[in-house]
Amino acid sequence: MARIALSIQVCCQPQRKVTYMKAMVYHGPNKKSWDAVPDPSIIDPTDVIIQIDTTTICGSDLHILKGDTPEVAEGNIIGHEGVGTIVAVGSGVKKLKAGDRRVISCMTTCGVCEYCRKGLTSKCQNVSFGDSWQLGHRINGTQAEFVRVPLAETSTFDIPEGVSDAEAVLTSDIFSTGYEIGVLNGNVRPGKTVVCIGSGPVGLAAMKTAGLFSPTAVVAVDMDDNRLEMATRLFGATHAVNNSKDGWQDDILRIVGKDGADVVMEAVGVPASLEACFTLVKPGGNVANIGVHGHPVSLPMELLWTRNVTITTGLVNMTTGPMMLDLIAAGKLDVLPMGTHQFKLDHLMDAYDVFTNAAKNNALKMIISK
Repeated sequence: MARIALSIQVCCQPQRKVTYMKAMVYHGPNKKSWDAVPDPSIIDPTDVIIQIDTTTICGSDLHILKGDTPEVAEGNIIGHEGVGTIVAVGSGVKKLKAGDRRVISCMTTCGVCEYCRKGLTSKCQNVSFGDSWQLGHRINGTQAEFVRVPLAETSTFDIPEGVSDAEAVLTSDIFSTGYEIGVLNGNVRPGKTVVCIGSGPVGLAAMKTAGLFSPTAVVAVDMDDNRLEMATRLFGATHAVNNSKDGWQDDILRIVGKDGADVVMEAVGVPASLEACFTLVKPGGNVANIGVHGHPVSLPMELLWTRNVTITTGLVNMTTGPMMLDLIAAGKLDVLPMGTHQFKLDHLMDAYDVFTNAAKNNALKMIISK
């Protein structure tokens, strides 16, 4: 991809070369473009600059483009997932060097504040607004040729030998989100029954990683028969139920037992899906919300309070990112089926067209490489 350079001369100052890169820029609701923008530079001593080798698109990027996240400024570069090679390091970076290959965590964290010390790194207090989702949200993101990564020593991961970029980029967010917010929050354990409402990328990641705990049943629920087929063939689901059909909840109860499932995960982000979880969970069970909700949900406490049901929510902390990479390296976790489409970085607009119409294109995650 061609680099762009301009020489600027001010008064009698020596010439300063400004180099430009290409990036996906947000220009307000429903407006984006693949623009030439200035290369990032080191701002803080703990920064690194990473050349993006592989990135992807997340559902939250679509929420940004729809205008659902008004805190994202016009002119911001989108994207929070990536794999790349360090090209420059700040003066305070001691453990990383140019040439290192790293996974960029979707969460920017210091590792030393109160919340980071207790594992709640998504609420790091040493980043702006106490919001660890910085890249592609509060600051410029990863859908670009280069990105500045703050707090780089604690916000990037080493990549084990033998793990490809296509595999590694899927540990930047999606698999840790499904595992931490679905599987761990839901308390999946050997012999338990699991239902996941929503068989999109994050739901499939939750089902796949639920298999690490040997549940007796993993029931995939979706309105898309193609995704249900993929869930059972590639992502560890033992059963599939189409919730567009009458009697779908009865179908689930025939699989997991009349009292309901031990764990019910919501991975859609709409009120009806979460409300269905409350009717499908057994007494003493867990409802783990993974989906991103934009509307209020009715909570039937008059029915739940005597049933000892635990309800969890959360934003991924990415504390399990290195473990996901180790599992991939050891051949214990196959993530590659998640990457259904491949694009070159300069065809990112085409990748958005496919991802925006995911059901039509049988698409899960886009693998976008330079």
